[in-house]
Amino acid sequence: MLDLSPDRDSLEAVETCSRDELASLQSERLADTVSRVYQTVPFYRARLDAAGIRPTDIRTIDDVAGLPITAKDDLRDQYPLGLLAVPKSDLRRVHASSGTTGRPTIAAYTQRDLDTWAALMARSIRAAGGRPGDVVHIAYGYGLFTGGLGAHYGAERLGCTVVPASGGLTERQVTLIRDLSADVIMLTPSYMLVILDEFERQGIDPRTTSLKVGVFGAEPWTEEMRREIEGRADMHAVDIYGLSEVMGPGVAQECVETKDGLTIWEDHFYPEIIDPISGHVLPDGTLGELVLTTLTKEAMPLIRYRTRDLTRILPGSARTMRRMARIVGRTDDMMIVRGVNVFPSQIEEVVLSVRGLSPHFVCVLTRPSRMDEMTVRVEALPHASSADIRESLGQELVARLKHSVGVTVAADVVEPGSLERSLGKAKRILDLRG
Repeated sequence: MLDLSPDRDSLEAVETCSRDELASLQSERLADTVSRVYQTVPFYRARLDAAGIRPTDIRTIDDVAGLPITAKDDLRDQYPLGLLAVPKSDLRRVHASSGTTGRPTIAAYTQRDLDTWAALMARSIRAAGGRPGDVVHIAYGYGLFTGGLGAHYGAERLGCTVVPASGGLTERQVTLIRDLSADVIMLTPSYMLVILDEFERQGIDPRTTSLKVGVFGAEPWTEEMRREIEGRADMHAVDIYGLSEVMGPGVAQECVETKDGLTIWEDHFYPEIIDPISGHVLPDGTLGELVLTTLTKEAMPLIRYRTRDLTRILPGSARTMRRMARIVGRTDDMMIVRGVNVFPSQIEEVVLSVRGLSPHFVCVLTRPSRMDEMTVRVEALPHASSADIRESLGQELVARLKHSVGVTVAADVVEPGSLERSLGKAKRILDLRG
């Protein structure tokens, strides 16, 4: 793979400033944000009054821990624009979540918000290894989902040529990647596996393409999947993180020169880790739920927003700003099987360690009696698709999961191509418990 380490002189000054300089900037921006929401958002005024907090109490970034938490239900309760901090006429775009578990959550943007988002996405793509003049193939979905448009405007801001392929039509994706000589591809890691399968189905070795880096996000993925993608495509695979409620993609980005976790752009988003049960702030390095406070958002600032994503905060490495470890799961995606907490990312890690199994799997949850049971339904690779080999692979998977995760599950190793393919976020859980 190409060495894509950046020229340090090309970085923004804030990326390499001192921690003291960064804290001073964060403190100034936090104080301004709290003052603005107190004056313009009745929801936050009521929350701060109830906590006995006045905007003048916020002097340094350390004061953030005393502010009230904002949860997703708060966003739903304030649907559609109850958290707006600017006149509606100042809005230039609105995005929204799918709303599959209830009311959707709305994300609104002023022109300044859109400019900030584009700048942070450009910073992220550069940190991932993209450079001005590169061809960036975007296979995230466009529309109300923030992925496609966020990546699009960021790549253009960096000075790249954008191919807005969106999701689906996988054969065409392969054609466009080859014919337009894409340098960078941006999509979910599970859909990248589908595209790699399509390359190979057409008899094309993915390692022969022009792709040099893939920027993958919108779902948890593992180091094992990184190794698989990099090995099959001979390119760098790096992680990107974001969520629509806070901005969209570009909240944090893994740097290609280190690949050691995602640098959080702390000049715009202040991170904390809390215990998901008690809500207490945990020290850096401890696994817990990520909480983010927006420091520059105009339209809909968020104070201490619970993301539901489980990770750890780590010291900075490639940049001054701190890193977050790869997301291991979500508090609302956790499965409890025979009293053991299990996340799909743990299953994925074990599946990819078994030679002969593909990365395509789903966790099927049932309750045949009083206890929940899980079956890992996973595809065999073409060379291991006979019934006898699939049975043997299933036994190996069960044993490895018992050893690694500490839970007894069933395995159903099916023939290649049997499972439905995702064109966006992979659906890793099939809940049949009724």
